[in-house]
Amino acid sequence: MLFRRSPPPAAAPLSDPELLARYRLRHDVADLGELFDRHLPLVFATCRRYLAPPDEDAQDASMQLFEYLVGALKTHAPDNFPAWLHATARNHCLMQLRARRRGGPAGGPRVLTFPDAADVETAAARHLPDAAVAEQEALETETSLQALEQALAALPTGQRRCLELFFLENKSYQEVAAALGLDAAQVKSHLQNGKRMLRRRLEHPASPAPANAPRR
Repeated sequence: MLFRRSPPPAAAPLSDPELLARYRLRHDVADLGELFDRHLPLVFATCRRYLAPPDEDAQDASMQLFEYLVGALKTHAPDNFPAWLHATARNHCLMQLRARRRGGPAGGPRVLTFPDAADVETAAARHLPDAAVAEQEALETETSLQALEQALAALPTGQRRCLELFFLENKSYQEVAAALGLDAAQVKSHLQNGKRMLRRRLEHPASPAPANAPRR
């Protein structure tokens, strides 16, 4: 009678701290890639919430974040990796948005920087002690974005389109004017009035300012 030898049981996957420790020891990017892939849906969802469409921007931000982790995690071992990663992704997206604004209306070069890893870890420990809190923050962010979308949709068409093109699509005054068939003065007026009305609607959602409110 022939006896077949059973294959050895598959090794249990390493935990996040174990993968992180092995990466810091061996500097094997494959270990970091496995760790990052586990949390990529959260990273992408975070980037997508902060960065306007198209999704290519969120994809680029996710990959830039991975490139940052290659160096940062060689010297830093966060106690709560998911919370730290979420805070780092959020801060990266905020830095991107600030860089876009610093680049001027025409969009200028995007100079991307990351916060210090220790600072992000401190913030994560204070604001995101566990995955449940991270999820709650993501939910609050989504709620805020939905409120912003609703407030935008309630604005007069000219104001809404000027705000979308100028702030969300990063177009210049001239590009907005050309796209909407307006002159620069009209674009500036729509932006000023639109920002004021948008602020009112966000501060007082139950009693929004009328669409035909007189201009100041």
